[in-house]
Amino acid sequence: MPETNPEANFLDVKIMGREYRVACMPEERSALRSAVDLVDDRMREVAQRSKSTIAERVAVMAALHIAHERLSENAISIVSGETAVDTSDARRRIEAMGARIDTVLAPQSDI
Repeated sequence: MPETNPEANFLDVKIMGREYRVACMPEERSALRSAVDLVDDRMREVAQRSKSTIAERVAVMAALHIAHERLSENAISIVSGETAVDTSDARRRIEAMGARIDTVLAPQSDI
């Protein structure tokens, strides 16, 4: 019976200077590295634009932006009837969520 290396099922990655160990099958490493690059880039953009150093807020906002882009891409290709999905409402809602996140996390930044 061949010996398996449990370390082969993990990948150490770095996002915004923090290291994470992620469960990952060897054949999925390339895709995971691409995802890490996307998340890291987006989090850095959000942090720079918002001047926020609260990792949770930056992560949530980056995730919302990535999800919005993904859903917008799908909406463009999936047209219901003759009307394409309007993404301006989604963008407004994402910005409102960001404002609420700021309100909730602001007291934590004083800790």
